[in-house]
Amino acid sequence: MDTVKSNIYFVGAGGIGMAALERYFLAKGRSVGGYDRTATDLTRALAAEGVEISYDDSADAIPERFRDPASTLVVYTPAVPDTHPGLTWFRANGFEVVKRAAVLGLVTRESRALCFAGTHGKTTTSSMAAHLLHTAQAGCNAFLGGVLRNYGTNFLLNSSSPYSVIEADEYDRSFHHLRPEIAVVTSTDPDHLDIYGTEEAYLESFARFTELIRPGGTLIKHTGLKMQERVGENVKVLTYSRDAGDFHAENIRRADGTITFDFVAPDSRIADIELGVPVEINIENAIAALAAVHMTGELTPEVARRAMASFMGPKRRFEFWVKKPEVAVIDDYAHHPDELRNSIASVKALFPGRRLTVAFQPHLYTRTRDFAPQFAEALSLADEVLLLDIYPARELPIEGVSSAIIFDRITTPAKRMISRDELPAAVAQADIDVLLTAGAGDICDKLPEIAAQFNDK
Repeated sequence: MDTVKSNIYFVGAGGIGMAALERYFLAKGRSVGGYDRTATDLTRALAAEGVEISYDDSADAIPERFRDPASTLVVYTPAVPDTHPGLTWFRANGFEVVKRAAVLGLVTRESRALCFAGTHGKTTTSSMAAHLLHTAQAGCNAFLGGVLRNYGTNFLLNSSSPYSVIEADEYDRSFHHLRPEIAVVTSTDPDHLDIYGTEEAYLESFARFTELIRPGGTLIKHTGLKMQERVGENVKVLTYSRDAGDFHAENIRRADGTITFDFVAPDSRIADIELGVPVEINIENAIAALAAVHMTGELTPEVARRAMASFMGPKRRFEFWVKKPEVAVIDDYAHHPDELRNSIASVKALFPGRRLTVAFQPHLYTRTRDFAPQFAEALSLADEVLLLDIYPARELPIEGVSSAIIFDRITTPAKRMISRDELPAAVAQADIDVLLTAGAGDICDKLPEIAAQFNDK
């Protein structure tokens, strides 16, 4: 695919990543339409902005303007099954049908692309980098995996900016379509083993991603990764972490709910950077984002301090729903054992000595099957656990796999298995001091009802 046609139809139009591309091409003057299974706040917003969305998966429901293969490009997400009737019709009738990642790849070829990959951390770090460039006035076109609360969207548009910021998704090897100028790899803990099969194949996929960095570009990787990079001609390789590497933090200070640190680069230092979202893991996330923008030449001390202090974070990434002296409710997207462990540790560090209840919704049957002991180990760090049913997303059930294989391994005595619909009542019955809801499914849909229990008091 060398060019984009005048009409673009998105199969799986309600996905957060697909929505960013839809908005991008609307801004470029293309006709944009698509299908999704159900209406959501996001699809309704897209429809209001001009996307022609259908919730009928039949080929007959495809609007007339998108039925000509000469003028219509079809973009799909791997979450949509190959048996989807509309997708099947497009393929049978000679349309160009490409993955979302291939279209993102075209964007990276036309810009100076900062691409953030990793098992976890990529949404927050890419969002931080986009906010830094926006604050620097250089601007960027940003395609993010979460709605950034500073802007109320997962997409930033600046047609005059040379930069694009991309959340590089390893699922289904999608990030192999990208051509970064600057690539960041935050972590390579095994995930998506339903796709990769083995840890070795997962690591190989990241190694392949590093081969795609443009000549003269930069790889910024977390220290200690198992991944062995295979960078090409004249590509710099630099490291980062909270405490070590070419980029790191020093003079970390915690006081009265704030975190402040000095950012150390190989050739400079920026003192007194305060985090707008003051949790431990965001020190490291900030180092990665600051490092990437530093390599563009757009980072100044003023920009670094102003952007990081005003950064509000993406929705569902350590998002406060209730914050009172006597109770706190926090939501986090954590759906991998390491993410869950880090999220729980961050809450405990922020509220030392407080009683922590974790409500967790496992995501995918395969991930639950592959990491049940690790999930149980992370959840055992909480004082109380409310464990929900598995959110299946794209998967069919697997015999013998349920939340019970996590539940039985949790060592915390105060634990209950409940359905998602039972969650508000379970919270009302519990003695909540600090509540963390976690998972990548629809557990967040219950948060308005849960928050109302505390805000109405």
